[in-house]
Amino acid sequence: MTKLCILNVVGLTPKLLRHAPNLAAMGNHRAWTSPVPAVTCTSQATMLTGLSPRDHGIVGNGWLYRDTQEIRFWQQTRTLVQGDVFYDRYETAKMFWWFNQSTTAKYGATPKPHYGCDGSKVFDILDWSGCNLTEKLGPFPFFGFWGPAAGIASSDWIAKATALVMREKQPQLTLCYLPHLDYDFQRLPDHDPARVAEVDAAAAKVIEAAGEIGARVVVVSEYGLVPVDTPIGINQVLRRNDWLKVRRGPFGEIMLPGESDAFAVADHQLAHVYVRHPELIPTVRKTLEETPGIASVVSPGDLQLDHPRSGELIALAEPNAWFTYYYWLDDANAPDFARTVDIHRKPGYDPCELFMTSKLRAAARLAQKKAGLRYKMDVIPLDPKLVRGSHGVLIANHSDGPLVIGPGEPPETMQGFPNYVEQLLASSF
Repeated sequence: MTKLCILNVVGLTPKLLRHAPNLAAMGNHRAWTSPVPAVTCTSQATMLTGLSPRDHGIVGNGWLYRDTQEIRFWQQTRTLVQGDVFYDRYETAKMFWWFNQSTTAKYGATPKPHYGCDGSKVFDILDWSGCNLTEKLGPFPFFGFWGPAAGIASSDWIAKATALVMREKQPQLTLCYLPHLDYDFQRLPDHDPARVAEVDAAAAKVIEAAGEIGARVVVVSEYGLVPVDTPIGINQVLRRNDWLKVRRGPFGEIMLPGESDAFAVADHQLAHVYVRHPELIPTVRKTLEETPGIASVVSPGDLQLDHPRSGELIALAEPNAWFTYYYWLDDANAPDFARTVDIHRKPGYDPCELFMTSKLRAAARLAQKKAGLRYKMDVIPLDPKLVRGSHGVLIANHSDGPLVIGPGEPPETMQGFPNYVEQLLASSF
């Protein structure tokens, strides 16, 4: 039986590959085309199904749920993906790839905190690998997975866990997610080769285990990150035109999607713009087209995003710009969650969660926690100028975009990936 391991090394590009000898050795590399938006959830859904966003329905990392008028990001259930995924047909270990709850993968692990009724949170993972991962490897370094302390610790842990599962269970198909390059490449405008070397060393642990069980290795990346220096407050533009509504309260201003005539769900360099009344669409479009930093405003069908989850309009940023989710006009009115790492409560993606206002403040908040007092880890800055890298639109220079590495002739687009995988699994070597 042919075995295959797919390594998803986020942010790896053809230009950076020379700093990753272990990954480069896995076969021929090819720049390939992602869907738009070129973000994690949409790219992974396209790779797994071979479908465009209009068909699989993953139109971003988050979107408006029209029936409840809630904006929700980073949902994990497999049932959100509309369409077959290729791993359904194989004995699979799915390690930290997205949409990893309610999955058919026989083995796997994914981040999943515990939430108390008092608002407390205990970090943990779901582990159905049968390998007792946290007992053997120690707790998953959640603070290294996202937030100001995000770094190599999480990708290294995932690599060790994947290698362990491969050796003990020997699945036919293994999917491993290594997000390390996503962090500093958003914090800094320059792509430090040292970060590439670090993730290459982590990947080597998985590659070694693959060799031991006779599995081929394919490497993919979801997007390349580009330098940015221009944050766009798209919701602030809509609010100044009196289209976006908020509710003021004891915890700051809260956006009211269901009461708004127009608002945006910001997701890196793309924003879904939801417009309540069709007759307002041309005016909203013209206003946004005149906003500095916005390259174009298009209909969803122009980008194969014409799905009920999408906005009525799609705003695309200039290559050096990105969209903030901020909807308040004065930081004094920002909601309390804005200054915390809170990926599920924020109505848009917030890369400022990779930064910290004060280590001393963080230490004080931890002391409150240890003392059993109520606290909030409000250490995230409200300064979008800190963010120096982003992604989401297609990159003109293919050497700075995503790639695929593998035997034979890897596909030119992510939509061709399922056929490529099934050909490899059907072949003998």
